[in-house]
Amino acid sequence: MVTVSHLVKKIVKEKPFLQEALSQKIISYGNLAEQVIPKIEAELEKKVKHSAVVMALRRYADELENDQQGAKSFDYNAELVMKTNICDFNVLKSKSLLVKLKSIYSLVDFSKGDVLNVILGNYEVSIAISEKYKEKLVKFLKGEKILNKEFGLTALSINFKAGDFMHTPGVIFTIIRKLAWENINLFEIVSTKTELTLILRQKDSVKAYESLQELISGNK
Repeated sequence: MVTVSHLVKKIVKEKPFLQEALSQKIISYGNLAEQVIPKIEAELEKKVKHSAVVMALRRYADELENDQQGAKSFDYNAELVMKTNICDFNVLKSKSLLVKLKSIYSLVDFSKGDVLNVILGNYEVSIAISEKYKEKLVKFLKGEKILNKEFGLTALSINFKAGDFMHTPGVIFTIIRKLAWENINLFEIVSTKTELTLILRQKDSVKAYESLQELISGNK
């Protein structure tokens, strides 16, 4: 059953910056309630009380604050590694492609610091690779349907020295939010147990590096 509380969360989640302001409790519940009431009433097809929406906003703000407690106490001590000149190919997933992927790692020389990340989706495959191998990759993908190509990208890796970010709620959100505030778009997100790699525009790399360095330095 759709409730006022459910719709309040839905509306706020659609606006990350509004969600951020609500989590920090720096926004007027009353004023925000007035703004979202028309949408809620349209969904429910009935009138709702202002006080009910305010209460739902307060409860959601408390939830957001609790969810971020773990992230706030997380040890962000980490090393930032930046690798430039990356390209990203998005390819339609197929049986023939899956067979080819068994040998894709032979394309690059990891000993020279080359980048290759393969992300398998349900229907598509994303391949982030050092641009110097783009021609090799095109030949490798011959016969496959390439859906999109992006060039001039950077891989920014965060190597955590402590903590368990994979099992700490809010850590990835905090990092992504930090970049979102800087209007930085991410093309890919790749993670292992201790490493989080973000693929973004090369023009945003310095700003992203400084922003994350600020996060790391501020939590030491």
